[in-house]
Amino acid sequence: MRENIGRLAPTLFCVAFIVIVIGSIVIAAQAPITGEWRADTRSERQEKDGKIQLNFERSTEKGGHNNFGSSFSYADLPGLTHEQAQNGKVSFRLTREAGTIECEGTFTNGKGSGTFTFTPNQAFVSGMESRGYKLSDEKLFASATLDLTLGFVDDLKSAGFGDLGVEDLFKARIFNITPQYMAEMKATGFPNMGMEDLVKGRIFKIDADYVRQVKDMGFENKDFEGLVKFRIFKVTPEFLTELKTEGFTNVSSEDVVKFRIFNIDQDFIRKAKAEEPNITVEELVQMKIGVHRRGK
Repeated sequence: MRENIGRLAPTLFCVAFIVIVIGSIVIAAQAPITGEWRADTRSERQEKDGKIQLNFERSTEKGGHNNFGSSFSYADLPGLTHEQAQNGKVSFRLTREAGTIECEGTFTNGKGSGTFTFTPNQAFVSGMESRGYKLSDEKLFASATLDLTLGFVDDLKSAGFGDLGVEDLFKARIFNITPQYMAEMKATGFPNMGMEDLVKGRIFKIDADYVRQVKDMGFENKDFEGLVKFRIFKVTPEFLTELKTEGFTNVSSEDVVKFRIFNIDQDFIRKAKAEEPNITVEELVQMKIGVHRRGK
């Protein structure tokens, strides 16, 4: 057995995994991932929140560069305090379920830089593989910086939004797309939303409460993109109330968006209807841009 291991050793050290053979059991230990880190404590917002901006950069096997950056609480970085992050040498770590990032370096006047070594957690690697996700070095490291956990993955999959790729899992972490948010959006009448739709929902602050408000005003949107347009053009429940007050109770969502695009507000509608009581949406738009003849 020892002779066999001795003959295999040169080959094993040439690949990304060190394999230790014990009887019939094979244990795979993934090689550490290294790179550089940079940090800045001088942002007013960072100072107020008691956090630090950390950016990690590593070279890929194909000669490219991967960058991961986020704000971290000092409590998540054992070995580093706000005072230490001003001047001097530092040694700290970030421990996540996906693995541990060990950092060494120096701070000068609130700006820091140095090197890091990321050691993957093999239990996390195995857990992801058992769920159908085989992670590259880049995705494994991203899992650590984004604090992706097996529990979070299981919760997302249980929400019933179909097969989710690794990138979908990352988007869910970045945009705070929780299983609860997914479930509430499905319950509001959008059962076929994909991850891209959910991301738009978070970006434009479309939640179940907003959907209900729009529906209560009689502007039910079966098309999720209609709600996105409402948010982009700042269509609020208050604005919808104004339109209904002026007699526009059965206009489409596209017409509502036109009101916002062309800045047709309640005062403009009242002045126009004083001259033409039965004026249409298209005529209001034409009047706004100066091509409609009054009384014609």
